[in-house]
Amino acid sequence: MTDTADTPPASMTYARYLGLDQLLSAQDPISDQHDEMLFVIIHQTKELWLKQILHEVGLAQQLVRSGDLVPAYKSLARVSRIQAVMTQSWDILATMTPADYLRFRSVLGSSSGFQSDQFRRLEAMLGLKDAKFLRFQEDRPEAHAALTEALMAPSLYDDTLAQMARAGLPVPAEVLGRDVSQPYRPSEGVESAWLEVYRDTDRWWSLYQLAEKLVDLDDAMVTWRHKHVVTIERIIGRRRGTGGTEGVAYLTTTLEKRCFPELWSLRTRL
Repeated sequence: MTDTADTPPASMTYARYLGLDQLLSAQDPISDQHDEMLFVIIHQTKELWLKQILHEVGLAQQLVRSGDLVPAYKSLARVSRIQAVMTQSWDILATMTPADYLRFRSVLGSSSGFQSDQFRRLEAMLGLKDAKFLRFQEDRPEAHAALTEALMAPSLYDDTLAQMARAGLPVPAEVLGRDVSQPYRPSEGVESAWLEVYRDTDRWWSLYQLAEKLVDLDDAMVTWRHKHVVTIERIIGRRRGTGGTEGVAYLTTTLEKRCFPELWSLRTRL
């Protein structure tokens, strides 16, 4: 007997399966300027990729928390590939000249990419906790709740450190018992624990490979931020951002952020 449970209905079409009518009707430029469509699509596409990244990081966290480190590699590797695509998309936006952008910039009002709840959720899930961004979601209860949950929950790095401790590595108790709603602070004890991993990779192979996947994420995040800075400076120079920030000056300060600081600092001590 043929199992028809997985057989799609005969009426299923490509457009219906993907919800294309809804998806392609979501682009609604406010001005009559040609380049605003590009601006909208670039940012909407980034949000779609962020949705997939959150999906993958969520799975990776579940796997790491359960001690299944190796299966988590796939999701984390996929995130890194997505991050590379997002970084390359800045080159498309850079085809828009300053004159092109200034023709419609006023319609953006006080909106700005730094208000993205999905990006802030990703930062929180990776350990960069900052509750001040909650205020930008006060008119969106579901987004506010999702970001709050991410801020209050252990990050992927917290989960990783817990697994290190379970494996017998000397992760400090004060780190394991810290208030996970607060930003992570680098720890010499954590660095020393990672040094054990990197100095005996055969013994700690699964943790070593996980660490390198985390560095891939951090590396891609910094690369994305850097390309963002360069693209914005190319288009608007040193003007203030639409959301009230210092624009390029503000974005430049984010280049120093590291989600997994000891995985960078340990390299000097190897």
